[in-house]
Amino acid sequence: MAEPEFKATGVRIGRRLRSLTRAGQVRISDGRLELLTSYGTEIDSAPVQAVRATRPWFASDGRALADLNGNRYLLTLGDHDPAPGEPGPPAARRFIEAVRRAAGRGA
Repeated sequence: MAEPEFKATGVRIGRRLRSLTRAGQVRISDGRLELLTSYGTEIDSAPVQAVRATRPWFASDGRALADLNGNRYLLTLGDHDPAPGEPGPPAARRFIEAVRRAAGRGA
């Protein structure tokens, strides 16, 4: 497996008013966006060309919306302290740019 183009850990992933995980993972690798639990179980995944990533107008800089397979997920990136020796989680803006870059839509 190739090195992921984007990876974030410690991500809060929610759908509607329900929190699916408070320490999930978001990964873009091999043309797919994957939302994973903290244990690595897949919540949802889709080809990156079919994903729509935006920043919600009502939220802070650390949040992004991702539409996958007809489901809208609210991702909170950058809220958590990194583990010792780990870099901090990337901001939502970097996530959105990574989705657009991987889909070939530019940044």
